[in-house]
Parts: sequence; structure tokens; C-alpha cells
Amino acid sequence: MPQAILSVHDKTGIVEFARGLADLGWRLLASGGTARLLREHGLPVTEVADYTGSPEILGGRVKTLHPAIHGGLLARPTASDRQQLLDLGWDTIDLAAVNLYPFEQTVARPDVSDEEAIENIDIGGVTLIRAAAKNHARVTLVCDPADYEAVLAALRRGEVPAEFRRRLAVKGFALTARYDQAIAAYLARTLER
Repeated sequence: MPQAILSVHDKTGIVEFARGLADLGWRLLASGGTARLLREHGLPVTEVADYTGSPEILGGRVKTLHPAIHGGLLARPTASDRQQLLDLGWDTIDLAAVNLYPFEQTVARPDVSDEEAIENIDIGGVTLIRAAAKNHARVTLVCDPADYEAVLAALRRGEVPAEFRRRLAVKGFALTARYDQAIAAYLARTLER
């Protein structure tokens, strides 16, 4: 059974996307707020903390940073990689739907505190995007809700084509590069205060 991880700050379209995946027989993993939303809509979902056996810690700062998640995303399509995961009680993750904390919008507010800005630096989401994008030969990354329907349409036809997965990976790396640049620019401005 294919497996997806859903970890989104912007919940636009995620319920419908998750329902489409579930209807196609996908197992759904989700982090905190995403898992709660999906459960509220009657979708079968396993919370990341239950899957990994590790609770969310540090007020939610650490949710998805775990070998069960990143091993599942980074596993190559080989019998040995899959068996290593299975021996540990995990499996491959074939799709990641991820979007990030709104750092740029947060720091654009004139009254933003440094503490609030820092708390809006997404670590786990960026790491999920990079892992899924790196392994786009096997994993589909969806970091933009505008792509949900096209990905579902491809899955309904059988699979997400390799070229489409590569385009989605490019989109992911472009997003994380822009995100990191925004963080660097903000921190540089704070040095000038």
C-alpha cells in the first residue's frame, strides 16, 4: 500500500487531496494539526508521533524529524533499502504534501517581534521538502496546493510520471532556496538595528 505524509501549515485543499489519496488506497501519515483536521473530516490517518513512536516535543518544534520519516522518504527503490525499513517497523513513504510556516508574511509585519520571526522559521517542513525532492525518482513532492488536483489526476491514471515528479522537485528546491534567502535577509537586517 503506498504511503503519504501530509504536513501543511496552509490547509487549503488538503482535506480533498487526502480524501483523493485515501480513495486510491493510500495510507495517510500526518503531523499534529494536519492529522487533527483530517480526522475531523472522517479520514483514516496515522499521526506521525504514533508512527515513529516519538511524541512531538519542544512545543511542536520537533514533529517529523525522525529516521522513520526521512528513511521512508530517502529509501531508494531497492529491496535492501525497503527491507531495512521493514526490519525497523517502518516502510517507504511515496508522497509528501508539505508547505511551510509563513515566515515571509510574518516578518513583513512592522510589529513582528524577533521571537515570533524565529518561531516561524520552518525546519521540519524544509527538511521534508528537500528529502522528497532529492528522491524524486521514487517520491512525489507536493509543496503547492495548486498541484493537488494534477497529482491526483496522474495517480488516478496509474502514477505520477517521472518528468512531473522532477518538475515538482524543482519547485520544492526553488521554494526552500527562496525561504532560506528570506530568513538570511531578515537576520541580516536585525544585525543593523
